[in-house]
Amino acid sequence: MSFTEQFKQLNLDELSMRLYSTTAVDVERAISHSQGNIDSLMALLSPAAQPYLEQMAQKAYQLTRQRFGANIGLYLPLYLSNLCANECDYCGFSMSNKLKRKTLSDAELLAEMSIIKQRGFDSILLVSGEHETKVGIEYFKHVLPIVKQQFSYVAIEVQPLTESEYRTLVELGLDAVMVYQETYQPQTYRKHHTRGKKQDFLYRLATPDRVAAAGVDKIGLGVLLGLDDWRLDALVMGYHLGYLEKHYWRTRYSISLPRLRPCTGGITPKVELTDEGLVQLICAFRLFNAQLEISLSTRETPEFRDNLLPLGVTNISAGSSTEPGGYQNPNAQLDQFEISDDRSVSQVIEKMQRIGLNPVWKDWESAWF
Repeated sequence: MSFTEQFKQLNLDELSMRLYSTTAVDVERAISHSQGNIDSLMALLSPAAQPYLEQMAQKAYQLTRQRFGANIGLYLPLYLSNLCANECDYCGFSMSNKLKRKTLSDAELLAEMSIIKQRGFDSILLVSGEHETKVGIEYFKHVLPIVKQQFSYVAIEVQPLTESEYRTLVELGLDAVMVYQETYQPQTYRKHHTRGKKQDFLYRLATPDRVAAAGVDKIGLGVLLGLDDWRLDALVMGYHLGYLEKHYWRTRYSISLPRLRPCTGGITPKVELTDEGLVQLICAFRLFNAQLEISLSTRETPEFRDNLLPLGVTNISAGSSTEPGGYQNPNAQLDQFEISDDRSVSQVIEKMQRIGLNPVWKDWESAWF
């Protein structure tokens, strides 16, 4: 059974009712016995858990230090293209937006890579809009070996591919795939995806199954917080994570918790996620899964990012650009969304070290495997 089949058996209305009927007793039980228990995750995500946030934060801190020490992995996104054949009303790359379109040439790609390497990064996330004819598998097959020559760990965040296409990229050195469902609520999904292949909710939902079956080392899940009820979306993502870990136990997993950010032609959040709510989310998932990697992007403000780092975060970006060619030629008005933390890499590193955290540029060596 794929997760799409399991998802069809979930009654979202019933889940929502249970989520909002959680009691203080349920939360206290979850804090004591939370690992891998989906009912505990439900309790920790519920409004009833808000008074227990300090206890959750303390336990999240302890679990994170036990599993990951004081280490925080560093990565940087490299935007390959902002071409997109989808209409998504929350994204600056949406096809109807009056935006300059660009796909990096080899020379431009090498220039971006050179700048990123000079900043110390050895883990990179390749990002593009979803345009399978001009920025599809053939482009990725061409680009990946070039990037792999200089970076030890390469992840992609692009349109969903077939299992065989993922296998091909693994053979070329692909290490991780980030594929975000955006929202697990089908009606909301249809509302925000009105044109292009991204309209196919179930095909996207089945993508992590194809990625795992292809032998990719790590899979990243995520929801765009603000499109709908973030508590329910996060809970269903917990179901998805639990399914994947059970069926593809050789694969590592991460989650990303991005809040809706301003962009060209963008929308305002339907359900606003407060800072306190994001803290609750991070702590809830850490208590749910001590092994889970949790990424935090530059969408958040510097002060808030600094405060979140000890509570469960394992990977962050710093000095990011969200536009193709943005490291060599910043502010070209090609970006996907606005960045909140625009500090330099050295400023972020300095702050991390000041609060006792260890920035990790590389924690693997392919020769060992």
